[in-house]
Amino acid sequence: MDAPTETLTPAEAAVVSGVSVRDVHRVIDERILPENFYDAREARFFKSNACVFIAFYFGAADQLTSDERQRTIALATSVTSTSTKVVQDGFLTIDLAPFWKGVDERLLRLNAARAQVAIDEEILSGTPVIKGTRVPVYDVAASVAAGIPMLRILAAYPSLNQEQVELAALYADANPQRGRPRQRIIPPAGAKIITSRRKLRSSAQ
Repeated sequence: MDAPTETLTPAEAAVVSGVSVRDVHRVIDERILPENFYDAREARFFKSNACVFIAFYFGAADQLTSDERQRTIALATSVTSTSTKVVQDGFLTIDLAPFWKGVDERLLRLNAARAQVAIDEEILSGTPVIKGTRVPVYDVAASVAAGIPMLRILAAYPSLNQEQVELAALYADANPQRGRPRQRIIPPAGAKIITSRRKLRSSAQ
């Protein structure tokens, strides 16, 4: 990770680490990482290089015990450079390079997702939209989360390409909406709206 270390929210750290938000919180609750990798005083924040060790801890769970993983993290973070790729623990040699590579790639994707989102009070009252369009990011992400096929999503949003749709979903994962998200339903292909009239309630009801 050659880029400067940045601060990430738990949701962002989960995306960059490739784990769940619940697992990211476990890192603090169970003291899996040294305290200098995160801040839990008021809100929880993580340094981006913490994601390498979060990814390693949960990614190596089927090969190493919890104690072995924590000892590896302690050894890797005790040296001057925090970008240690190989850790030697007695007869055990652990290569962290794949975890560094994965985190670097996911951080680049997160930055790309951030770059394609525009928030402007003049556009849909500040609703996050995909840059250059009036398409709400969270509407697109909701379609992806609902399992709607990519071809149908692209047909519903002809101004977007697949990369933009995927990055919209990534952005929503890293920046979950507060409260109950608005549901967006794309009608079946070929469906037509016949009428938008609503049945009025009777005053006697």
